[in-house]
Amino acid sequence: MAPALLLVPAALASFVLAFGTGVEFVRFTSLRPLLGGVPEPGGPEARRGWLAALQDRSILAPLAWDLALLLLFVVQHSLMATEMVKAWTSRYFGVLQRSLYVACTALALQLVIRYWEAVPRGPVLWEARAEPWATWVPLLCFMLHVVSWLLIFSILLVFDYAELMGLKQVYYHVLGLGEPLALKSPRALRLFSHLRHPVCVELLTVLWAVPTLGTDRLLLALLLTLYLGLAHGLDQQDLRYLRSQLQRKLQLLSRPQDGEAE
Repeated sequence: MAPALLLVPAALASFVLAFGTGVEFVRFTSLRPLLGGVPEPGGPEARRGWLAALQDRSILAPLAWDLALLLLFVVQHSLMATEMVKAWTSRYFGVLQRSLYVACTALALQLVIRYWEAVPRGPVLWEARAEPWATWVPLLCFMLHVVSWLLIFSILLVFDYAELMGLKQVYYHVLGLGEPLALKSPRALRLFSHLRHPVCVELLTVLWAVPTLGTDRLLLALLLTLYLGLAHGLDQQDLRYLRSQLQRKLQLLSRPQDGEAE
């Protein structure tokens, strides 16, 4: 039992790192663009046009750096999810395989957040400057972000957050209950293999619903939208399974309690 208990601090450390990174990601994607946290040297009149930006190294250099950070995250997140790498990490790290994946993903995302370079002088795709849009568009975007993040956290809880973070695997191992995924139905396993990002629509709303879509934000939104689209591979069988599970949970919620039935 003692060696098994030593796995608990490692799993908890991975969870804390992932949770803290999630909070930082909310600030990075929502609070900074909505509250105007990015400086704008010289104001809108100093920004370059799209054609001029393609010839300006002061704009292309930070964009290339940001692209490299995003590609680092995408490669890490995708490569470690392949069956070959998962088999290798399971062989050497055992039940901590999921915790290792979560920790590496959090570290890669931390690099993106901390070393991201804004491009305040770059062109913008849209910007709410004139009234009443300058007042109402940021407010609308803020409301959309709040609703999207609440939905994201709710969906993660429904999809077994403890298992996604690697905590449940260690808990089951310590108690000798085996692998949590082994207790799930084949239809559920098939769904999980296709639905790598169950919060696709909500994340897209967060990425695109901003009052000012500048150059670096456009790069972030475009690349992550492409990545989410490629990773989101539901088919009709998966949708039927999701519908049946939703109906079953709604029936359980609507069923009267024992005390009420009496």
